[in-house]
Amino acid sequence: MAENKTANRILLVEDEFNIAKLFQYNLTKAGYEVTVGTNGREGYEIAEKIMPDLIISDVMMPEMDGYEFRKKLLTNVELKKIPFIFLTAKGEEDDILQGYDLEIEDYIIKTSSPKVVLAKVAAILKTLEKERSKVVDEVQKAADTMGVRVVPDEFPKFEGFEISHWHQPHKNVPGGDFIDYIKIDDDNLVVVLGDTMGKRWGAWYFAIAYAGYVRSATRFVLESTKEYKPSDVLHKVNESVFKDERISEVFITLSVIIIDRKNKILKYSGAGDLPLFYKSSSGVQSFISKGLLLGFSHSGEYEDHELQLESGNELFLVTDGITEARNSAGEMYREEGFIEFLSKVDTSEDTLEQIKKELFDYTAGEFEDDVSVIKIKAL
Repeated sequence: MAENKTANRILLVEDEFNIAKLFQYNLTKAGYEVTVGTNGREGYEIAEKIMPDLIISDVMMPEMDGYEFRKKLLTNVELKKIPFIFLTAKGEEDDILQGYDLEIEDYIIKTSSPKVVLAKVAAILKTLEKERSKVVDEVQKAADTMGVRVVPDEFPKFEGFEISHWHQPHKNVPGGDFIDYIKIDDDNLVVVLGDTMGKRWGAWYFAIAYAGYVRSATRFVLESTKEYKPSDVLHKVNESVFKDERISEVFITLSVIIIDRKNKILKYSGAGDLPLFYKSSSGVQSFISKGLLLGFSHSGEYEDHELQLESGNELFLVTDGITEARNSAGEMYREEGFIEFLSKVDTSEDTLEQIKKELFDYTAGEFEDDVSVIKIKAL
């Protein structure tokens, strides 16, 4: 069989050493990246870490058998989407039917020849790739037809500040992250970063809906008050979302910043979001909002934070595609890793490009989610 150039990641869960070695050898030889677990409990822990493209699991195993392992995977929103194959020494009809009741893709008998095993694996992964390509086409056609962009093509021009962003959609499919810049007047600019829950392509449609809510709420708040407060925008968005049955159960994190150009003051409020990272001559600080996810409660308890910016200071808004990025060993980058990196970057060079290189190096370009970063620099 021709070598698999895409290096799909396979999790093999098998307690019999010789069988595990045989399958691992044949799959690796075919070009797949194979990680082995010895029982369902260990397999689940590995699956959480590496998010494989395919799981092959024995049925009869100690501690947690294959059926219990599969049932546990089905309780996890992300892991249940990974195609699953049962590996068994049995060929009885009852065992096979029980497996299909657990939404598996196929069965492989342990005594099958390597050619049969590889053919089944390749067929499943090829089908998934076709489905993904079809989804990409559908989403991109929808985006073109609607003339909608959830991430602007250009950066805003705002005197006294340099504002830019980096957005990397998961597997190049328009996803659930959205970025927006709303200019109130020559002295005030609203910066928005949102992330809808979930990595599947449908999140893109919800991102559009939420982006629309944020814009409408922002306009409403700005028209009804002279005091520009991010928390007021969040309260208004949350109120609208909570009442809307269509998207009230699709939770979102949202960061809203209003920049006062004249006074170089930045006001920030967030809903279930990550910390805002602030780099100055004294080091890197993080500011966390305690506001609830949008749509989670009628009262989101949103509060404003205020920062006085000085020339050269930089501020970063990120989605969890940054902090939850993983390396080849399955280790998360984490907020601590991002803070450590920011403390070392050279601000005389393009910080955003340095962040991009850091993440590509850390993940080898394999991202598990949309990645979005907004940089705001006081000049």
